[in-house]
Amino acid sequence: MIDEQNQQVDETQVSASESSEPTSTPSEPASEAVETEVAATASESEDETDYEAAFMELRSNYAAKEREIEGLKKQADELNNQYMRIAADFENFRRRTQREKEELETQIKCSTVKELLPVVDNFERARSQIKPQTDGEANIHKSYQGVYKDMVDRLKKVGVAPMRAEGKEFDPNLHEAVMREPTSEHPEGTVIEELMRGYMLEDKVLRHAMVKVAAPPEDGDSAETEG
Repeated sequence: MIDEQNQQVDETQVSASESSEPTSTPSEPASEAVETEVAATASESEDETDYEAAFMELRSNYAAKEREIEGLKKQADELNNQYMRIAADFENFRRRTQREKEELETQIKCSTVKELLPVVDNFERARSQIKPQTDGEANIHKSYQGVYKDMVDRLKKVGVAPMRAEGKEFDPNLHEAVMREPTSEHPEGTVIEELMRGYMLEDKVLRHAMVKVAAPPEDGDSAETEG
């Protein structure tokens, strides 16, 4: 009997003990889900902040590179303009030097040829005035005329050409009038005689031709011509 009572007491204590143990509540899984979601949101926020920071840094670097490129373009333009100016100055210098060289060569050539023109004049006078009387004189005449021809040919090679003034209108740029002759046979201002031949060196006057120019006839000459 006593044993049965003790057994009942033990069962009662066990039952009370089981009823007093804490039990898990359904709210715990929901709390864990909220915490997980909050943590994920925080992580996403941190990632977004990192992305924004990286984007801002990239944009800042891009802007800096653009400024650097613009600066290099400006520098390149300045150097190109400087090069163009130097090239233009050099080309002008080259042309000026070439022109001065040509002018100097022409001056030297003119000076040299002018010294030879009196010799040419003497040969021409001798050819027109001297009439050989003997075979010996004819041979001598032929010899120095050969020298004259050789000299004239060489002058032509360097660009020297004689003027042909007779019968042309007087041109003060080419002719020097040393005589005027009243005449009705030629228009006024016509070159009627070439007293000393003029020469050109290419397009430059080497020596003006000395000429006689036709002038208007005097009244007496005109009346005689009409009669």
